[in-house]
Amino acid sequence: MNVLLDTCAFLWLAADPDRLSAPARTALDDDLNRLFVSDATVWEIVLKHQTGKLPMPEVPRTWIPKQLAFFDLQRQPIDFESLFRSGELPAIHRDPFDRLLCAQAMTHGLTVLTPDPSFQMLGAAILW
Repeated sequence: MNVLLDTCAFLWLAADPDRLSAPARTALDDDLNRLFVSDATVWEIVLKHQTGKLPMPEVPRTWIPKQLAFFDLQRQPIDFESLFRSGELPAIHRDPFDRLLCAQAMTHGLTVLTPDPSFQMLGAAILW
């Protein structure tokens, strides 16, 4: 399975793994699964850290690459198709980062690891 971590799932994996559900931990531990973190997640973390809403042990420029390497997480780049698709999703959830993650998952055949049911309402496959 190809798994795209929602921003909260990425943060919890790295800093508070007890917050992950048992199925989430199983998926993350399965060596057959490929795990992805979106550029949108990195952007969201950087913005929240900059505004003081997300304290971190190190600046995002240092901390994020360390976590990606440690957990063997692959980068999911933002592509035009996902951007266009994010604007075509139903207007039932307005968070632009969530909409982009959902669009990336749908465009690239990824399952989103998230506790947020909004992703499923937008049409993405989710696991939690």
